[in-house]
Amino acid sequence: MDCRLLSFNRSCGLAFEFAATKRIEYRLSSYSPRRFLHCTTKCSMKSYKLSDLSRTEVDSLKARPRIDFSSIFNVVQPIVDDIRSRGDAAVKEYTRRFDKVELDSIVENVNDLPDPVLDPVVQEAFDVAYNNIYAFHSAQKPVEKIVENMEGVRCKRVARSISSVGLYVPGGTAVLPSTALMLSVPAQIAGCKTIVLATPPAQDGTICKEVLYCAKKAGVTHILKAGGAQAISAMAWGTESCPKVEKIYGPGNQYVTAAKMILQNSEALISIDMPAGPSEVLVIADKHAKPAHIAADLLSQAEHGPDSQVVLVVAGDGVDITAIEDEISKQCQCLPRGNFASKALSHSFTVFARDIVEAIAFSNLYAPEHLIINVKDAEKWENFVENAGSVFLGPWTPESVGDYASGTNHVLPTYGYARMYGGVSLDSFLKYITVQSLTEEGLKNLGPYVATMAEIEGLDAHKRAVTLRLQDIEARQVSNLR
Repeated sequence: MDCRLLSFNRSCGLAFEFAATKRIEYRLSSYSPRRFLHCTTKCSMKSYKLSDLSRTEVDSLKARPRIDFSSIFNVVQPIVDDIRSRGDAAVKEYTRRFDKVELDSIVENVNDLPDPVLDPVVQEAFDVAYNNIYAFHSAQKPVEKIVENMEGVRCKRVARSISSVGLYVPGGTAVLPSTALMLSVPAQIAGCKTIVLATPPAQDGTICKEVLYCAKKAGVTHILKAGGAQAISAMAWGTESCPKVEKIYGPGNQYVTAAKMILQNSEALISIDMPAGPSEVLVIADKHAKPAHIAADLLSQAEHGPDSQVVLVVAGDGVDITAIEDEISKQCQCLPRGNFASKALSHSFTVFARDIVEAIAFSNLYAPEHLIINVKDAEKWENFVENAGSVFLGPWTPESVGDYASGTNHVLPTYGYARMYGGVSLDSFLKYITVQSLTEEGLKNLGPYVATMAEIEGLDAHKRAVTLRLQDIEARQVSNLR
């Protein structure tokens, strides 16, 4: 590893940890905030020069936009409790209240639904995405290996699917059939027996036809026509019509995230894929990157919602910042979701790094959900990346390809959780069981050591479980000699 990168990581370190929920004011040595662009509403991106900032100031930049989870938990907890006690009736009530939809039934058996009719061009796009996602995740199937640690002592690890899983597909400000594919395809490959897909219904109570197409193609068994905390709660507890699941996956707003966090620590006995926050991207660009591409990549995440965050890291000299500003302004004005993008940009920022080494070091500190390295010879920097949900290398790899159809999964850790979590994969739908098998000779070889360790720990029954068997072996051997 480049010594400058190692030095930067150590100096920034984690000595000054800032809570993500704390509002942070940045004191700049020489860079004042730069007004960045104007869309439907006024928005701005602050600018920072890493070489002018103290360790504390650099470290503070990894904080995300504030989310007051304490107040959100207070809103979500009563919904979680109500779904547990009233089941389907409560789900219908919250769907009526929040989505303005009156439902006769909240769950549909996918096999009972007619195949949706899509435009051939649209269907082909989803078919290509399905094939690529299937191929990439199928290649992740574990290979069973048997290890003989000592003569007669054989150990292995076997994979088993999680029997019942819940997939959350958002449908608030935008429908996301791509998420249906990202979650259901690995569940299908893993062999999960019950796959419940939850998504908010349309105003007439129907399911988005593209979501339904993906669900049917990828083996979903049930569709829960609900969104928000009520959908997560229904899958976690189970209701009269919704099967109870053992693990819940998928992105969502802060209420969905809060429900997942509450329920994984409840009597529902479920696990979740990962904690997640608003979508984000960090783009590292040098003078060879095209300003229009940089702007488009930043806006592709900013348009997700006003709580998203995008970061531009300028690597070295020669980058035309003015051209990037102009492109962002021009492209933002043309976006149907331009207001969302402009609000996201208001709490986003640009960082100026001396070179790519410093740029990647900052990215490792920030730990982005999506990392775009749009620099010359981008592939040679891959090994320097330590913390990121998914990486996009070179000028012809926009983040959008990973969101839809390259084959990798777009359900990724956000909010800095890429430091300790990876994105959804085939492994997310599997659990692993270790198996050991000893022969008589194996127990004779290993047993005395186990008995000694058990005696040291004062666990006599553990010791006896071994020594009784060793005595039986010895007695039978003596008997055979007579």
